[in-house]
Amino acid sequence: MGLAQYAVVPVQDEWGVLHDGNVNGRYATKESAFESAVAAASLALRQGHEVHVSVPGRETRETALGS
Repeated sequence: MGLAQYAVVPVQDEWGVLHDGNVNGRYATKESAFESAVAAASLALRQGHEVHVSVPGRETRETALGS
């Protein structure tokens, strides 16, 4: 099986999940984007893929939830 990569990325003033070159979803918080990425990664794992999930660290003026 292949490698499934999911990255939480900023999308203007929201967050999205980058997978296979496309940003999926728009989430108000980094945490909600992470939860979506992990759900998708769980499905890929069950299908036998190696899975990588990445989330950027907090910026200086950002809250813990990324809003």
